[in-house]
Amino acid sequence: MTQGIWYNPSKTILAAIALVFVAVSGVRAELLIRITEGADSAIPVAVVPFAESGQMPAGDKVSSIVQADLTMTGEFRALSPEKMLSLPSRREEVYFRDWRLLGQRYVLVGGLSRSGDRVQARYELFDVNREERILGETAAAPASNMRSLAHHISDKVYEAITGVPGVFSTQLAFVTLDAAGGKPRYRLQVSDVDGKRARIRLESQEPILSPAWSPDGKKLAYVSFETGKPVIFVHELASGKRTKVADFPGLNSAPAWSDDGRSLLMTLSRDGNAEIYRMNLETRQLTKLTNHWAIDTEANWDASGKGIFFTSDRSGGPQIYHMETPGAEPRRITFGSRYNARPRADSNGEFVYYVHQRDSAFHIARTDLETGEETILTRTESDESPSVAPNGRMLIYATDQNGTSVLTVISSDGGAAYSLPGSEGEVRDPAWGPLVR
Repeated sequence: MTQGIWYNPSKTILAAIALVFVAVSGVRAELLIRITEGADSAIPVAVVPFAESGQMPAGDKVSSIVQADLTMTGEFRALSPEKMLSLPSRREEVYFRDWRLLGQRYVLVGGLSRSGDRVQARYELFDVNREERILGETAAAPASNMRSLAHHISDKVYEAITGVPGVFSTQLAFVTLDAAGGKPRYRLQVSDVDGKRARIRLESQEPILSPAWSPDGKKLAYVSFETGKPVIFVHELASGKRTKVADFPGLNSAPAWSDDGRSLLMTLSRDGNAEIYRMNLETRQLTKLTNHWAIDTEANWDASGKGIFFTSDRSGGPQIYHMETPGAEPRRITFGSRYNARPRADSNGEFVYYVHQRDSAFHIARTDLETGEETILTRTESDESPSVAPNGRMLIYATDQNGTSVLTVISSDGGAAYSLPGSEGEVRDPAWGPLVR
């Protein structure tokens, strides 16, 4: 498995083959969800099947999607409807003693009603021990968009209980590779956070790498080899418009957006050595942020939006460094092994996550930025490409499990995990989309 860009670029540039673009977004290739681990400290919650008035669309029930959303975080343990003593849909039907007997801390009830092509959801969340309603709202959506309605409810429930915004309405971007028939097919896809409603945004016979979301969730930057060399593109998802933004001699890689969406960090070897640059997307002006004989790459903004984390082998092997402001002297962050790469900071400025080599295995690890303590989070051994959820409570990474290429989401402390195996081929390079209000 190749980690980072620790290779000879001249050996990586492939001969150009025909490129096939998929401009329509109706082509689907869904991921499959598989719960692999839960946390022992998970909070018991009962999501009661919602009462329904009128003909509801076929497919997963709203309450089932909410239950799955909460479960995937590892912070909640959902009660199976088969074990419920009753199925209330309103406050007056909730008997708190019954839910206490079942060991539940929270119970969510509600109902759905349809009028034409619109479905309205009415829902209430109760603290069982206090016998108090802590959330009560209505929300509506087109009948064709029930999954978005369910994810919205999940976000509200999660925030009401934890005080932290939910991320179930965000999206994932990832790359799949299918080599059926002897010809590789790389596909850039976008899906819900649970892997559903995956849609192909770009298809090519040449590699697609390193998708990165703009802060408004409307664009993706990525690296494409369609011209026979690595080139950075910006892709507007609504229109399908693609703009080539970095096509310099040598390496063009590892794009990362600024918080205001006006610039990109990137790795360029235009002067003969891999260095980190910042590009103003309006003027295309480049600012060189590193200048060292070593390889400097994989830059990502810190929580302040002023400094960057990046990977460099200036100490003899790939390690994580932090530059507090452009041009400042970088400070080495990782020391626990000979290989630490692909840094990704959390939104709170507490941790940086990265790929960590231990013996012959690659794991996802994190370092506490205040104490310097390093923690290995994953139990799999071929892990790469971590991406942190916008609320900092989960992260997604790519790995192999029993010969199957999957995306795995873990809680930020490594205490729980669920996997998203590709329905076909390999799945790599996940990027968690932003939280857009």
